[in-house]
Amino acid sequence: MPVQYPFSAVVGSDDMTLALSLTAIDPLIGGVLVRGEKGTAKTTTVRGLAEVLPPVSVYEGDRFSVDPGDPHAVSPDGPFAPDTAVVVTRPVRLVELPAGAGDDRVTGTLHLDKALREGVVEFEPGLLARAHRGLLYVDEINLLPDHLVDLLLDAAATGRVSVERDGVSVEHAARFVLIGTMNPEEGELRPQLLDRFGLTVEVAAPRDPAVRADVVRRRLAFDADPAGFAARWEAAQRSLRERLAAARRLAGTIALTDDTLTTVTEICAAFDVDGLRADLVTARTAAAHAAWQGRTHVTRDDIRAAARLALPHRRRRNPFDEPGLDEDRLDDLLGPEDPEPDGPGPDGGADEPPEGGAGDGAPPSSQSGGTSTQEGSQPHEPAAPTRTSVSAVGRPGRAPMLVVRGTGEGQSGRRSRARTPQGTVIGSRRDGRAHDRLHLAGTIVAAAPHQRRRGGLIGRRGLIVTPDDLRRADALGRESNLVLLCVDASGSMAARRRMEQVKTAVLSLLLDAYRRRDTVALVTFRRHGAEVTLPPTSSVDVASRRLADLPAGGRTPLAEGLKCSAELLRREALRDPTRRPLLVVVTDGRATSGRDPLRRAHIVARHLAMTGVHSAVVDCETGRFRMGLAAQLADHLRAEHIPLGEVTADGLTGVVRSVTAPRRGVA
Repeated sequence: MPVQYPFSAVVGSDDMTLALSLTAIDPLIGGVLVRGEKGTAKTTTVRGLAEVLPPVSVYEGDRFSVDPGDPHAVSPDGPFAPDTAVVVTRPVRLVELPAGAGDDRVTGTLHLDKALREGVVEFEPGLLARAHRGLLYVDEINLLPDHLVDLLLDAAATGRVSVERDGVSVEHAARFVLIGTMNPEEGELRPQLLDRFGLTVEVAAPRDPAVRADVVRRRLAFDADPAGFAARWEAAQRSLRERLAAARRLAGTIALTDDTLTTVTEICAAFDVDGLRADLVTARTAAAHAAWQGRTHVTRDDIRAAARLALPHRRRRNPFDEPGLDEDRLDDLLGPEDPEPDGPGPDGGADEPPEGGAGDGAPPSSQSGGTSTQEGSQPHEPAAPTRTSVSAVGRPGRAPMLVVRGTGEGQSGRRSRARTPQGTVIGSRRDGRAHDRLHLAGTIVAAAPHQRRRGGLIGRRGLIVTPDDLRRADALGRESNLVLLCVDASGSMAARRRMEQVKTAVLSLLLDAYRRRDTVALVTFRRHGAEVTLPPTSSVDVASRRLADLPAGGRTPLAEGLKCSAELLRREALRDPTRRPLLVVVTDGRATSGRDPLRRAHIVARHLAMTGVHSAVVDCETGRFRMGLAAQLADHLRAEHIPLGEVTADGLTGVVRSVTAPRRGVA
């Protein structure tokens, strides 16, 4: 087993190490979500936590790790007689859930080899069973497919896993500390899963050069000699283990007084958090923090530390809100500071050993705007603003549901119909690698005609199955798509405060993409060209920020915007051929840049349509007298034509539109 970086040697992540330590003291807090930029030692810190947790006692040979000290605990591998069963002690497990795991691997399934070769029906436990009474770690949890998120939600809510498939009926305990890490720039979590995390912390690389040098020095020393580095930190690790064990014992004796609970509930109510989970988590965290500091009662500092960790992620009202907490307001709600805190100061981490040599990794003692004119071939063109402007964004509405017609094979999502790992099983298909979504009946039917030739079912109990016999379940579900927003940011859009409506409509589309688990990209065009304002990303938060800062003004290079979109779609098709794109052009249809701009735009639109891209045009033309240019563009693109009002707060809701692919060769 590889040597892990010592938990006590982590520098510059005080909130993270504190949150992990508190959750280790009281697992009922509910786990930790670590948000932060890449390269901030999130994974290294989490893996080091398991090394300092007290070991657990289990029955020998029990794959489900039930507690021998709990008379009500039942294992599917049991029953175990208390008088004769052998009890062993083992370290706490850190189970890592890969983002590409299938649901069978997570919850468990029929032991395929024994079922086919020996005719024995035996359940093979999954990762949730292995994580019972331990840590379940999900790196990049925001990229986890929806069906795995649903499984985690069920297990976290009930503490149990029920499996009913392939003739197997098993239920077992699955109580674990859920730890997730994520980079917010790659997308946010679903609100349901976000609320399941008891605590959340934001981490960033330290800005102090001395601290950064200390981090680098320790990491270089660990990479050069992992075993030697760990040995030098063994005293600190042992001290941390003892402190955690003592805090666990003390936490069970700390009583939450009525005054403490009243303060906690007043803070949660003042910050307007939903539900009562925040109150429960804050109260448990405050008690754990008091135990961590060696106190026998909860103080103001304990409640403050708990609120800082338990409330920020529960205050988000929509996907575009930034998590956070007004600490000045929190201090006002808590009142004056305690006159004399008990026990050691709130250090939030392990006691560090004496300073050693600086070069060997031993622990140290501390830690534009321009002016343009309109030149166009269309009459009644509104005058462009004399300078670039940035419009505000209104309240987003519920956008119409745009779906790509046909059946795709992209990643699981919530938009267009597709063959996905999850969904309604409609049959089976040949797949020699079908292990996580095996269609058992189809596999048996495929193998049965060959048993005489293979010598199966003669003097033996099982089938002889080859990889060619394996059949994968063919299921219909929903996929996510690449939603490319091509937005007109020219002067005609800035006239009559129209850009504010446009941004509101685009924000509504982004919110819909967030809910459907899509990848989004943003192309804008103005003045003389177009640019990719946001490359394809899963983070609609980043897209919304780019949208808010989007300037408007100048001519309308519609053809350039369409060309830029076509090139981006071409590159993305090479990168991921299974993800079907959905092009949404947000424009009034005018074209005023270059020679014969409208004709050039329509030619590009027809060529784009011939590539088979699925598209829609959001018509931003307003007012009594309309030219209908956006509708003409939609005809050339073979796209759905949607008035602007249907994707704003005052527009229609719940409209489902199928965006059809054009027939190839149709100009």
